[in-house]
Amino acid sequence: MENPLRGLPAPPALGAAALPPGTYAGQVVLVTGGGTGLGKAIAAEFARLGADVVIASRRAEQLKAAREELAAVPGAGRVAAAVCDIRDPERVAEVFDAAQAAFGLPDVLVNNAAANFPAPAEDLSPNAWRAVVDITLTGTWFMTREFGRRHLTAGTPGSIVNIGASYAWTGGPGFAHSSAAKAGVKNLVETLAVEWGPYGIQINGLVPGLFPHADMTEDIRSGLERAAPDAKDARQPALRVGAPRELGWAATFLASPYARFITGHTLVVDGANWQRRSVVNPEVVPVRTQLGRGPFAP
Repeated sequence: MENPLRGLPAPPALGAAALPPGTYAGQVVLVTGGGTGLGKAIAAEFARLGADVVIASRRAEQLKAAREELAAVPGAGRVAAAVCDIRDPERVAEVFDAAQAAFGLPDVLVNNAAANFPAPAEDLSPNAWRAVVDITLTGTWFMTREFGRRHLTAGTPGSIVNIGASYAWTGGPGFAHSSAAKAGVKNLVETLAVEWGPYGIQINGLVPGLFPHADMTEDIRSGLERAAPDAKDARQPALRVGAPRELGWAATFLASPYARFITGHTLVVDGANWQRRSVVNPEVVPVRTQLGRGPFAP
């Protein structure tokens, strides 16, 4: 008998677009963490639709390569890169100044930059906690605040997309620092949608599932144990993982003219994996054991 489990179909090929060509022509899109990984994949889809794209990251060498790659995307507008540590509000103001001088005030902000690593909560030092929360939550807030203040001053509309995580709802054992920060990011979406909606500024969240890519950290790569982005995966309801372009398509829709009445919403793009439950719960394995840590020793 033929196996009835097929999983969700594969996405259209790389280079396809979910929106009409030129949707973002004349628009400026600023993407933090845009030099690598999913940030770069998101920037590529905005570029494909004609946007002038500014990518920001702390590492100049990554930005140079990404800028060249994005400029070669068919249909792309202009591409600029800016080194920025989003934890520093002065540097954040400078990256907006640079974007505005190059192309104009960004119409769209994608808050993608974040930090994360697995650790039992009791092992997190004050510096480890701050390293993640300061980038993921505080840095996102600094970028969002600068974007909002500039548009409020100019009297112009704008759109923000915050990259979140499903454990903002569920909690994230092994990631207490990141899950707390992402819960804050999600709440910013819901709070600012109400505060800034009257001024024409929309803000939404976008939560990625498993999207393997070349720039994953080694701890994530080894944990996923995936061979390729389109590999079958029996641990996912979709029976596959995501292709980075699928996240890019979702981002371009949320910030587009076709989603103007969507604000304060967080869209999860993960093939329903975060909603999966077992009929019979598996045995509980403590986080320390899962991460190969010995007994806690202060």
